[in-house]
Amino acid sequence: MTFNAAALLLLIAGLALIGWIAGRQRSNLLAGRAGTKLHSRPQYHGWYVALWLFAPAALFLAVWSSVSPALITNQVLTSEAAQSLPSFGFERGAILSDARSVAEGKQDRVRLPAAAPLVQPYADASHKYAWIGIAAMLALALAGGLYAFTRIKPDFRARTRVERIVMLFLLLASLVAILTTFGIVLSLLFESIRFFRLVSPAELLFGTTWAPQSGAPQPDTFGGIPLFWGTVLIGAIIAMIVAIPIGMMTAVYLTQYAAPAVRRWVKPILEILAGVPTVVYGYFAALTVAPALRNFAVMLGIPNASTESALAAGIVMGVMIIPFVSSMADDSINAVPQAMRDGSLALGATPNETIRQVLIPAALPGVMGGILLAVSRAIGETMIVVMAAGLSANMTANPFASVTTVTAQIVKLLTGDQEFDSAKTLAAFALGLVLFIVTLLLNIAALRIVKKYREAYE
Repeated sequence: MTFNAAALLLLIAGLALIGWIAGRQRSNLLAGRAGTKLHSRPQYHGWYVALWLFAPAALFLAVWSSVSPALITNQVLTSEAAQSLPSFGFERGAILSDARSVAEGKQDRVRLPAAAPLVQPYADASHKYAWIGIAAMLALALAGGLYAFTRIKPDFRARTRVERIVMLFLLLASLVAILTTFGIVLSLLFESIRFFRLVSPAELLFGTTWAPQSGAPQPDTFGGIPLFWGTVLIGAIIAMIVAIPIGMMTAVYLTQYAAPAVRRWVKPILEILAGVPTVVYGYFAALTVAPALRNFAVMLGIPNASTESALAAGIVMGVMIIPFVSSMADDSINAVPQAMRDGSLALGATPNETIRQVLIPAALPGVMGGILLAVSRAIGETMIVVMAAGLSANMTANPFASVTTVTAQIVKLLTGDQEFDSAKTLAAFALGLVLFIVTLLLNIAALRIVKKYREAYE
């Protein structure tokens, strides 16, 4: 028997439903007595019982799911069959993992002969701790439900208690994003500090040669300027040249010229582009766009044209972020008060003049916020660059040449078996910290611009 957390969670939910029905029924019986008035409605009493049934048991289930595997392994290691195991190392872990997989039914037979004697001890230990977990979980659920059920009285403030519990859950949910952000920052910061102890921050930020090697860091090999330039060239220049005009013209058409039926169909179809996986864009860029651009460059007589080019990656990336620009521009134009449109037309301006001289200037703050968000999305893109632009850290303005970006180099540095005490591997965290700071500043600027824009017309 294995500890199936999903099935047990459904069992707890079923018990909570029964508790909700019982709590609600008891409050209804109390309300039916002559001269009795409940402080809270019966459904709040039901929710109070259900929450006390579900929350303690679910919390125990979460803790037990992470603790029980270690308890099972410790019991197996104390058995006679485990005495012949290696004292430590990869082989020991592989044998234990093989026996555990067979005991849990994930594979039919052991792959390592030394794991065969451990299958039965694993099965016995799993059975034992599964029943212990189930018994403790049910005891907690029933104790919590019984406690809540006995609290149901006419003057009991069930609604207040339920709302406080729900507010606590909402607070914990909101803290997840904050704690995740702190975790990301701290993980990047600690590893980046280790890198900057080996390599000067000035070299990373202002050096012009990127050629990291394993082992002791060599001077003038961790210059990040080629990576930063490649990121700007692909994500902030070429992609924006594609995305901004097309996105703006699409937004103007959909808001000012398209019939309602056309808008209902075109806008969702356009936004499908935002849901296409980036690896699909990467395949399209590598197999279709990049060869076509190389042939075009050869036809024009441009030397050193590569099949992996900044132009191919930038064009496809621009297509990918068209929905970001278009959606923000669409919302910004629609937010312009109708009185400004009517006033412009009443003064004799044509629809084209109204769009150019009234709507676009009025919506410009929101449009700029959308563009900054699109830039932060573009400079964080990885798969398109890896598949279409290459991994060569070239300092060139030739869009037909192969370049690389910060994200592509992070992938390259962390691919395969790496030593995490090497400056070459730690450089990935330093690059990630720089990219995080840049995108954070872009997002803050975009949100401030959008906030001011909304305040102006609300």
